[in-house]
Amino acid sequence: MNRIQSRTLSCGMPLVVEHMSTVRSAAVQWMVPGGSADDPANRLGRAAMWSELLMRGSGPRDSRTDADAFDKLGASRSADVGTFFMRVGATTLGERLHDVLPLLVDMVRTPRFDADAIEPSRDLALQSIESLQDDPQERAMLGARSRHYAAPLDRSGMGTPEGLRALTRDELISGWGSIALPRRAVFAAAGHVDIDALAPQLDALLAGWTGGTDEPPRGENPPRGYAHETDESNQVQIVVLHDAPSEPDADSLLEKLLVSVLSGGMSGRLFSEVREKRGLCYSVSAGYSGGKDFGGVTAYVGTTPERAQESLDVLLGQLQRVHTPEGRITPDEFQRAVIGMKSRLIFSGESTGARASALAADMHRMGRPRSLAELATEVDRVTLDQLNAYAARREMGRLTIQTLGPAPLKSPV
Repeated sequence: MNRIQSRTLSCGMPLVVEHMSTVRSAAVQWMVPGGSADDPANRLGRAAMWSELLMRGSGPRDSRTDADAFDKLGASRSADVGTFFMRVGATTLGERLHDVLPLLVDMVRTPRFDADAIEPSRDLALQSIESLQDDPQERAMLGARSRHYAAPLDRSGMGTPEGLRALTRDELISGWGSIALPRRAVFAAAGHVDIDALAPQLDALLAGWTGGTDEPPRGENPPRGYAHETDESNQVQIVVLHDAPSEPDADSLLEKLLVSVLSGGMSGRLFSEVREKRGLCYSVSAGYSGGKDFGGVTAYVGTTPERAQESLDVLLGQLQRVHTPEGRITPDEFQRAVIGMKSRLIFSGESTGARASALAADMHRMGRPRSLAELATEVDRVTLDQLNAYAARREMGRLTIQTLGPAPLKSPV
């Protein structure tokens, strides 16, 4: 039986734990302030370098010794850049979590940022940006995001070559010390873990860790509309981005179900109408993402130059048709969307890492954790009439359309 418990640690950081009685592993997701939104405007890429440097030694251990210490405990670790947080994670056997925690805390509180690690970390970050030349889909996605969201939500997390090259070791050290603090941080764990043992150990390890900064403010209204990036290839990437409810909004579940109708695998409308019936593309999809106070749906089509214009037209037509009486969601579509969502919940419940990540995200976005049983109950309460009523009143806002290929397309925005 799973049981979720929450506490506030002495440093003020929330701790949420889901004890999973059927597993022996334990996973931790520690969301620490220091994401790309915190990068100074002239130092974009600072968080990207931090994510690499956190893995290169902490406390008294250099990079190799630190890696060996985790390996000896059979623990994997990670540090990934998000918009508002650095996501520091670990997975191990539950019985060894007590020994892993001091190493994980050292990663956050006492990273070494050794001088000989700075340039290799910078080079890797620059290579990540250069690798986008071989990933046109990602370039189109980032282009759409950069024009759809207000700063700092418009950032990729990878930074810019100019920002990366300008960063100094002193700036990296002082910046981490002033931002990676308990205010806004969230610590979540799931699996074979006991909150009564975890909380006092964390209180001891985090003694003296205080303070923090506020979440970065939003910038001015983004441009949105249509833009094209010329790329002399035999493919065209099409991205359409539109507004959606935030995760805490009561309509977010309805939005997720509606997107599942559009893009729920081979039975989804987009796959059927754009790919199967017309053979217009090799890939088509749509997905929802929601934050604490914003949300969006990203639709994507990968096609050829000859079929690009029709692919865009049909994609936009399907996105709009679901709002019309002729495009009402059918009982079969509704049932498939519900079954698909509940299946994904069950699959996520079998992964301690997925549960730890979900708990941490819920604490940030919702202010409280949600159990899988609660989420499944919410899905079961939705009716077909409610979903169609939502579709009829749904507003997508001003669209952002990004294309990447040999020539621009005709766009209605």
